[in-house]
Amino acid sequence: MDLDLEQLARESLGASSAFPLGEPNTAFAQYFIGNSYLAPLAGGVANVTFEPGCRNNWHVHHGERQVLVCTGGRGWYQEWGQPAQELHAGDVVDIQPEVKHWHGAAKDSWFTHIAIAMPVKGCDEQSNEWLEPVDDEQYGKLA
Repeated sequence: MDLDLEQLARESLGASSAFPLGEPNTAFAQYFIGNSYLAPLAGGVANVTFEPGCRNNWHVHHGERQVLVCTGGRGWYQEWGQPAQELHAGDVVDIQPEVKHWHGAAKDSWFTHIAIAMPVKGCDEQSNEWLEPVDDEQYGKLA
């Protein structure tokens, strides 16, 4: 990881983080608009950092909940058919299985969250279904 990039991210997020920035999220880049970084922490827990304007595509978690613990910057979360919710450090989002949603950074801010995958009891299979990108026009209207 480029030290200058990590320093820029930390300064932009407003505090030094106990969690690493991680490596470029190349394995999932096709499902993101913009650049993100992934730092696996343990099991189904990872630190995800989004550069300004970066967001993931609409997606659905099958067989698991996802909990987002926002740790820095400013971002957005939206469920299909609902208004987008602005996110800040300290916010927690509990995403139930089978809910179509997206999340990512505000267009003018870095954003980071801890993502926790929580398998549903009795469900043997967990997967993500990646869907269409978030519409640029819709995203552009968010403050």
